[in-house]
Amino acid sequence: MESVRDPELPGLLLRTERDALIPLLRARPDEDFAIRTCCPGWTVRHVLAHCGAALMRVVEGRFEEGVFSPESNDRDIAERAEWSRSRVVDELERGMTEAGPVIARAGHGRLDAIAVGEWVHAGDVREAWGEPGAYEGEGLKHALALLAGITRARKALPLLARLDGHDAPLVLGADSPEPAAYTGSAATLIRLLAGRPLTGTRYELSGAKEKELVFFD
Repeated sequence: MESVRDPELPGLLLRTERDALIPLLRARPDEDFAIRTCCPGWTVRHVLAHCGAALMRVVEGRFEEGVFSPESNDRDIAERAEWSRSRVVDELERGMTEAGPVIARAGHGRLDAIAVGEWVHAGDVREAWGEPGAYEGEGLKHALALLAGITRARKALPLLARLDGHDAPLVLGADSPEPAAYTGSAATLIRLLAGRPLTGTRYELSGAKEKELVFFD
C-alpha cells in the first residue's frame, strides 16, 4: 500500500519544535552548552551548530559531494567554533523557520528525514540537560507520521508499533504479512530508531533485534 506524502509535515515539525526549543536555548547560561550529549564527542553546542548548519544548507541549496558525512558535519561545527552562543541559536532559528518550504518542494520526500533528524537532536539536547519531553512533545505526532512515510519509502524493516496512549498501531517500513512488533512508549520507539540510549526504558520487541531497528543516528 502506497502512503501519501504530506509535503507540509516537515515544515510543521520544524516550526513546532522551533517554538518550543528556541526559548529554552535562549534561557540557559553559556556553560550549559558545554554539556556532553549522547552523540559521541558532541556537546550541546556542537549539536546545535550541526543542526543550524544542516538546515541552512537546505535553505541555500548547498549539497556538494559528501555533504552530511561525519567529515562534513565536523567541518560545519568547526566553522562555527568562534561564533557566539546567540549567533548559533539565531542560525538554528532561521533554519527551522525557512527550511520547511524547501523540503516540501524536494522530489519524492528526499529531504524529509532531515526534519526528523533535527527534531531528534532537539531531544538529545533536552536529554543532556535533564529537561522533560525528550523525543516527545508537540512535534511527536508529526515526527511519527513522517517516519511512517520515510521508512516505507526506503523499505526499512517492517514494524508494527503499538504505542502507549495511541489507539491505532503505527506501521513502519516495507509491507510485510509478518512485521516485527513493538509495544511501549513512542519516545522509546524514537530512541530505538535513532540508536539512542535505552537505559531506564521498558518495552516489548519481537521479530527483530534492537540494532535492526536503527534507521538513522
